[in-house]
Amino acid sequence: MPLIPAEALPYLENHIYLPMLMTILERDRQLVEKVPFKLKSPYLNLLEDAMNSVTTDLQKTAVYLRQHKMKVIRQSSDELFTEYLFVHDGYEDYRRYLNVRLRNRTEELLNQYLRKLESQNFLAP
Repeated sequence: MPLIPAEALPYLENHIYLPMLMTILERDRQLVEKVPFKLKSPYLNLLEDAMNSVTTDLQKTAVYLRQHKMKVIRQSSDELFTEYLFVHDGYEDYRRYLNVRLRNRTEELLNQYLRKLESQNFLAP
């Protein structure tokens, strides 16, 4: 029997990926502010909306983890892997994630958030 319930794993992984995504969005926002676009506001608005959506999901994740007495602790990192400790009801589960997988999954999430915003904000002619 696994120590971590299957329904909790997405929340634990969100606690890894969503802060990474926030860091990327914040850096991109800073870059867009510095680049000489003629119309910056649409790009900045898109990034701000994505950041707000990620923040909302991160808050939901934090509430879930707190209610179920779970924690995610980053343990160690090297060139290939990053190790995380998942704690649930006193049980510890160490998991290693390939750094390339972390990057690729974060990129997938970024695409999902941007597509979600695009579909919500799209104005029909």
